[in-house]
Parts: sequence; structure tokens; C-alpha cells
Amino acid sequence: MRCRICGAVLPDGAMFCGDCGSSTTATPESRRRLDPRPGDTTVMEGSAVRANSGVISVPVDGFHTPLVGVEAAVGEGRPAVHPSPRFVLTFSTGEVRTVFGSGLIGRRPLPQPGEAFDQLVQIADRTLSVSKTHLEFGEHEGMLWIADRFSGNGTIVRRPDDGALRCEPGRRYLVPRGSRVELAEQFFTVE
Repeated sequence: MRCRICGAVLPDGAMFCGDCGSSTTATPESRRRLDPRPGDTTVMEGSAVRANSGVISVPVDGFHTPLVGVEAAVGEGRPAVHPSPRFVLTFSTGEVRTVFGSGLIGRRPLPQPGEAFDQLVQIADRTLSVSKTHLEFGEHEGMLWIADRFSGNGTIVRRPDDGALRCEPGRRYLVPRGSRVELAEQFFTVE
């Protein structure tokens, strides 16, 4: 009898290979690592496809920290940069936060090494349904966008003029004022 993984000769009745440690029932196929990407891709037909998904693509260098005043930029010889719009987020926990620029939202949001954000918004979630760093937000042409940061329970956007939209992790979605963003068992509205 031979090991199906490494080919070593095995004694009769062996349960494991003495060379590689594999079970005698293991096969090369059973040892292959699973593909970590989700395999539940669904093709949507005709009317089920949204005309305006709200997904945007923005270059990383397109976001800048808002200046305190336009005069500060002009006085230093830089071009005038208009401050970012502000958005009021009202959370299901009762908290209200005014946000601008870019940021992270979660139970205990932390940027990855090399990332910089204007704000970190912490949600008090005793159920632990919200991930530590659940989503990222920013501003694009006067509108708020969000991107799920591969959270455990996902993110759903409910726009006032549209149905519910489950966010694909890593993609940016526009969130107009009046929308509701659901983070597992918690949510916030955008004004």
C-alpha cells in the first residue's frame, strides 16, 4: 500500500503516513484548499436588474481632508478647496453623529496599516452583531458612499426611492439623504 499524497510505502493496516502524516484515506483532492470566494453568484434576468445600483468607482487619491477655510488654502498659495459636505447619521442606539470626509464605522473601528481616515465612529452594540470595523464611508460629488469592510453580518442599504440593496463587500454604494443603512441588528439613517 502507498500513501496517495506523497507516495511513500506504508505497512499493512497503517492509518497515517509516516513520511507526510496524511491519513491513508486522504486524496490529493481532499487536501486541496477551498476557494475562499463565495460561490453563490446569481445571474439576474431582465427587470430584476437595477437601473441605478448606486455603485461608484472613485480613485483613492480623489479624497482629501477638508480644509478649515478656503482662505487658508489661498493664503498659502494653494488652489481653493471647498470643504466636504457634512452628513448627519442617526443611529438606532440613539446616538447622532455629524460626519464629513472619510471614516470607518463599527464596534471598535481600526484602520489597516497605511490607511488614514478623518473620523472613526464607534457603535455601542451589546449583541456584537456589528463587526469591529463594519464599513467605510466617504464623500463623492456631494453624496455619501459606504463600502462594507467584509463584515460578518453584512450591510443593507434602503434608499427612499428604491428597495433594499445588500452591499457586496469592498464595493462603494451611494447613499442619498433619507436612506437607512442596516449593519446587522443596528442601523443608521442619513440626513
